[in-house]
Amino acid sequence: MSRFFLLLSMAFLISCSAEPKPIEYGSDACAFCQMTIVDRQHAAEIVTDKGKAFKYDAIECMIRDLKNHESSKIAHFLITDFAESGTFTDALQATYLISENIPSPMGANLSGFKENKEAKKVQKLEGGQLFTWNTLLKQF
Repeated sequence: MSRFFLLLSMAFLISCSAEPKPIEYGSDACAFCQMTIVDRQHAAEIVTDKGKAFKYDAIECMIRDLKNHESSKIAHFLITDFAESGTFTDALQATYLISENIPSPMGANLSGFKENKEAKKVQKLEGGQLFTWNTLLKQF
C-alpha cells in the first residue's frame, strides 16, 4: 500500500512541475484570443508556479492576458526566439522589436529575440524600434 502512495505522490509532483510545455503548432489554441497557434517565431507561454501552461499565438496576446494572472504566481514568462523559430527564451531577458516590416499574428508587428545583437541586426535590415520587457509593457 505504501508503494502505491509513493508512486501517486511522485506522479502528482511531476504533473505539478513548473516547466515549460511544448506548443503543439497547428492544434493548440491561444489562451487569450483562441486562435490556433501556427507561427513558430511569435508564440509565447506563461507557466504558473503550479505548472499550468498558458500558450499564446503572439507575444502581444500574452502581454494583454497578464491582467488575468497574478505575477507572483508565474514561474516562467517565455517567448519563442524570432531568430531561432520554435525555441523558448526568457521573456524578461529578451529584446523586442516592433517593425512594420515583420507582421506578427495579432498585428502588433512585435518580435522577440534572445540575443540583443540579433535584434539589432534584424532592426538594421527591417527598421523599427527596440524594447526591453519593461519598456514593452509600457507600450501595451
